[in-house]
Amino acid sequence: MIQEKEQLRHNLDRVIWTIEEARISVSEHHIVQLVAVGKYTEIENIQSLYQLGQRAFGENQVQQLTQRMESLEELPLQWHMIGSLQKNKINKLIAQRPTLFHALDSLALAEALNKKLTEQNQTMAMLLQINSAKEQTKSGVMPEEAVDIYQEIQERFPQIRLKGVMSIGAHTEETPLIQQSFETTHRIYETLQKEGATLCSMGMSSDYPLAIKCGSNLVRVGSSLFG
Repeated sequence: MIQEKEQLRHNLDRVIWTIEEARISVSEHHIVQLVAVGKYTEIENIQSLYQLGQRAFGENQVQQLTQRMESLEELPLQWHMIGSLQKNKINKLIAQRPTLFHALDSLALAEALNKKLTEQNQTMAMLLQINSAKEQTKSGVMPEEAVDIYQEIQERFPQIRLKGVMSIGAHTEETPLIQQSFETTHRIYETLQKEGATLCSMGMSSDYPLAIKCGSNLVRVGSSLFG
């Protein structure tokens, strides 16, 4: 559904205001980046958000990311691949040169990506995905292995430029459990800052204010913008 620009303006203003409130509760110096997730929205709505000042957009699937990057190639947008990646889609993702891949969820995927990147003489910025709530339905490395795996990727796979970590909040209505999962990821991020980590990507439409209060500096918001 193509939305009225004024409705999108209202949604964007509300999300930015909510981010500001949460950010300032942490520190006036805490900067948070907003990635608008467009997976269910029309391309015209992405164009409208661009006109309203939004620059970073994310997609869950390589095919949709490819279509949208090609359709909007005249706009100076930052494109993020935020969904899990199948190995048979690696070449397609590399061809798009996204700003950031959020879901590097295993050493095996890191090895496969590094091999293809080496063949094409490219590098790619990525985040290590952590399954901080240890849920079987989620991808990602276990929290207790995350630091070692992060360091191993840095040592073994030079075409991968690790920028930090990503996680999805615990799948529950219980706020303390969601908060606990975010705090777990943020503790790992703090440890990895000495390895050069600068991004802690946590929080979606349902929980991004809490994620920011737990230290997130990049949120992935879709339905609150386009709903």
